[in-house]
Amino acid sequence: MLLRPLLQRYALARPNARSSHVVPTPQGGGVAVLAAAFVVAAPLTVLLGGRAALPDLAVLAAAALVLAVTGAVDDVRPLSPALRLVLQVGAVTSLVQFADPGRILPEPLPLALERTLLILAGVWWVNLVNFMDGIDWITVAQFVPLTGALVLFGIAGGYPPVPAAVAAALCGALLGFAPANRPVARLFLGDVGSLPLGLVSGWLLLELAAAGHLAAALLLPLYHLADATLTLALRARRRERLWEAHRSHFYQRASDRGLRVMEIDRHVFGLNLGLAALAAATLWASHLAGPALAVGGALVALTLWRFGHRRRVHGR
Repeated sequence: MLLRPLLQRYALARPNARSSHVVPTPQGGGVAVLAAAFVVAAPLTVLLGGRAALPDLAVLAAAALVLAVTGAVDDVRPLSPALRLVLQVGAVTSLVQFADPGRILPEPLPLALERTLLILAGVWWVNLVNFMDGIDWITVAQFVPLTGALVLFGIAGGYPPVPAAVAAALCGALLGFAPANRPVARLFLGDVGSLPLGLVSGWLLLELAAAGHLAAALLLPLYHLADATLTLALRARRRERLWEAHRSHFYQRASDRGLRVMEIDRHVFGLNLGLAALAAATLWASHLAGPALAVGGALVALTLWRFGHRRRVHGR
């Protein structure tokens, strides 16, 4: 909150076609979230992985810093979509190449093609995390269960200790940010926070997939993936300009039709707890991967249907 006066002056989010807020609100809380996460992650990484693990953390921090600076500039003076994309591709590519996760997809697929698909998926994830940060607390409702689950997986021995340490630090930083972002929010993450959050969480999920738990890595972010991807597909079908602000996401439609922000957040939080439980099941019983994905997909579909078909409350 020490940054609030500065953000109030230079990084004020004014309502637009995408916004759910109706009064100008400071954005840029992601600066504190990112800084706190890496300050805590560094000693945890040394404790759990030794000094040899620090280069991995340094590359992650550098790539996150590139996107944080990109987001900070964009929060104050919007950048061109092309420049944003180039910077995002560069950050994701450097992380994927340095992380060298090994094979994740079936061996017959050429390694170069797999890495290309990982980079494309990473860039999409970075952007959709930014797109989905459209109402108070929804990012907290997504990433606290996700990072909390990864910490528990690490404690139980199903996830490498270094990414588990980063997940713990990020979870703590988001919990620290939550009171300021509680509806009605006094502070937003801003692009300075959502873009690097997408990058760091994408790396955490990549490490989970590289540990042999691809189903779990798909289940944990499944709601965000489904909402953003289906929304993009529907907008493309309507031939809308995909780079322009909009209120077409399922959670935004639910808000427009009368569901309160806290109700939406509770739905998302509860869904993500269920997805985390399904992901945990696949870690210790790999034969449950298919059924867990099916159940998770059904739960997400049900949530999207409810968000998309909630009747408008009269007199709202």
